[in-house]
Amino acid sequence: MSEGIKVLSAGPGVTVQDRGRPGWLNAGLSRGGAADPLALSEGAALLEHSDDLPALEMAGMGGAFVAQTNLRLALTGAPMQVTLDGERLAWNASHHWPAGARLSVGGTVSGGYGYLHVGGGFMGHAQLGACSVHLSAGIGRAVQAGDALAVRCDPGGPVDLALPVEDRFNGGIVRIVESLQTHLFAQNERDRFTATTFRRDTRGNRMGLRLVPPEGGFHIDSGRTILSEVIVPGDIQITGDGTPFVLLCECQTTGGYPRIGTVLPCDLPIVAQAPAGAPLRFRFVGLDEATAAERKAASARQTLVRNLRPLIRDPHTISDLLSYQLISGVTAGYADIGEKEDTDGTGN
Repeated sequence: MSEGIKVLSAGPGVTVQDRGRPGWLNAGLSRGGAADPLALSEGAALLEHSDDLPALEMAGMGGAFVAQTNLRLALTGAPMQVTLDGERLAWNASHHWPAGARLSVGGTVSGGYGYLHVGGGFMGHAQLGACSVHLSAGIGRAVQAGDALAVRCDPGGPVDLALPVEDRFNGGIVRIVESLQTHLFAQNERDRFTATTFRRDTRGNRMGLRLVPPEGGFHIDSGRTILSEVIVPGDIQITGDGTPFVLLCECQTTGGYPRIGTVLPCDLPIVAQAPAGAPLRFRFVGLDEATAAERKAASARQTLVRNLRPLIRDPHTISDLLSYQLISGVTAGYADIGEKEDTDGTGN
C-alpha cells in the first residue's frame, strides 16, 4: 500500500466500487458493485491492470481530490467536466497525476456514473470478499470530505492514452429475454411494450429506475397473484399501476411483481447510464442470440487494449512540456556519455 489521495469535497454518490459480491443471494445480499462494470474494464485497459480493482464511482457529481504521491489516473464511464490544477483533461483517457495536484471533477455531461481509476487501484475495505460499498445493505459508506483514500502500489505503466468508446450514455435500444412471467402478459401487451419509447424517470438509484411510458401502463390477465421469488439485476418489474421498473446492481433479492422481461447483462449499462429523460426501447431476443451477444461483449472487454490510441495534446497547454521526449532518437552528439565522438581520426 502507498499513499493515496486526500478528499477535499465529494458529491453524495461517490463510493468505492469493484465488481461486487456474487454468490450471496441466498443470504439476501445482491451483487452490488459498479453500476457500469464496463467502465471498470475500460479503466483497467487504460492503466494496464486487472479490471477487478476498485475505482471511485461518481453518481452525477464528482468532487475535488489531491494526490499525496505521484499517481496515474484514468477517467471512464459517463463523461464529466474535469480539470487537473485548472487544466482540462480528456475523458476516456489516462493521465499523470503529480503529487500535490488538485483534480476537480464536476457534473456529468451525459450519462449518470463516471469513474476515477488510479494505477494499482484503491485499497478499499474488503467485506464478504469485495471492497464495493453497498449502501442499501449498509456495507461501507459514501466518500466524504476529509477522507484519505489509500491506493495499492502501482507497478507503473503508460499514460496519455485514449480509448474510443461507443455511446451508452444517452439511452438507446436494449435487448431483453423472456422472464418467468412474460407469458402472463397478453401478446398485444408484449408487442406494445417493445413498440413503446420509454423515458427514464428522474426517480432512480443503484437499486433500480422507473420508466415512463407515453401512454397507459402494462397489465397481466391473471391478476397479481405472483408469489415472491428470486429476482436479479436486469429484471423489469411491472408494478401495480402498470409502471415498469428496471432493477439494477443493488436491487432486492426477492420480489412479487410480475416481470415482463430481463435485460441482457451486457446491455444493462445502457439502462444504468441513461440520464433522466433519455429514451429507452426494448427488443426481445432468443436465448441463442443473447448467449452470442454476451460472448461477444466478453471478448470485446478482454481486447480493449487493442483500441488504445495515443492521447493527442496541445503543446501550448502542457505545463511540464520539457519533461517529455519530443523527438525520438535525438542525442547531444556524443558517442558515449562523457566521451566525444572521434570524427577526424586524431583522437581529440
